[in-house]
Amino acid sequence: MARWRKQTPDEVYTADEVTARLAEELPQWHLEDGWIRRKFKTSGWKATLMVVNTVGHLAEAAWHHPDLTVSYAFVTVKLMNHAAKGITDKDFALARKIEEVVMWQPGAEEGSALEGTPDDPRFKYLKYD
Repeated sequence: MARWRKQTPDEVYTADEVTARLAEELPQWHLEDGWIRRKFKTSGWKATLMVVNTVGHLAEAAWHHPDLTVSYAFVTVKLMNHAAKGITDKDFALARKIEEVVMWQPGAEEGSALEGTPDDPRFKYLKYD
């Protein structure tokens, strides 16, 4: 893992730093128009609402709020520190937490007592990468 320069919480990364850090830490996320963003594909409206509510809970708990685009079968999450007018450590931290929680698959964890969603299209709600 690369060592990133120590920053204050609101210090903005350069576009090159953001791109390099995303490639290493959050490969499903990308930089576009000054935002880091990720599109989560779902199986339909109910699943989309579950993703939105999960992101909403995490954002409110963190007190760092993303912009969301919500459609029938996807949610796009966009993060940028509005006060700093750029990408900061707050954006990376929240993106990591969103990735961890939304993409969690308990059935894939070794030794987990939780089995996860059955491998049946009737119960699948998220399209995992």
